Amino acid sequence: MTVLYSPSTHEQGRQDGFERRSPGRERGSRGPRVFVAGDLKLLLLALIAEKPCHGYELIRQIESMFDGAYSPSPGVIYPTLTHLEMGKMISGDAKGGKKCYSATDAGRLFLQDQAEALDGVRMRIETSKRTLRDQDRPAEIHEAVGHLRDALQMHQGRWSPEEILRVSGLLNDTVKAIVDGPARPSVSESSND
Repeated sequence: MTVLYSPSTHEQGRQDGFERRSPGRERGSRGPRVFVAGDLKLLLLALIAEKPCHGYELIRQIESMFDGAYSPSPGVIYPTLTHLEMGKMISGDAKGGKKCYSATDAGRLFLQDQAEALDGVRMRIETSKRTLRDQDRPAEIHEAVGHLRDALQMHQGRWSPEEILRVSGLLNDTVKAIVDGPARPSVSESSND
């Protein structure tokens, strides 16, 4: 069994081509980072200034800007909205359990001062959109990754040492088979021997 990530191989650097991450910090299925520092704050403020809306509507607007290739998580949107609200750039009015945000005068003034920076954000969105489109995987692969994520979630908190070795071996073998391409037998083919 080949183990691609262990403390000993981690020490060797990136000789196998795999990016090293801290334990518990996996890359999501969303791909590369889309916004640089301050971009999301400026974009949210601009969208709210155009039309007052709820956080969920902002998520959908941004997803639409990326033609569905990227959708920001609520865990990114809502803290940013809180930050804008604390900075008096927006105000939130809670009605019916939802908070509708609108730009304040200070927020509109800030947007005027940051017009050039906002143009840069919109330009980076176009670039990111093209990059994300190029990295798009087939629907069948997205579905399979979702099944894997669900299967791992079902094990949450119930990992015996034997099960850790079994699952990590399966995952590492699968990664190796994907990297090696069609020349290498798949994990299911090699387990039938």
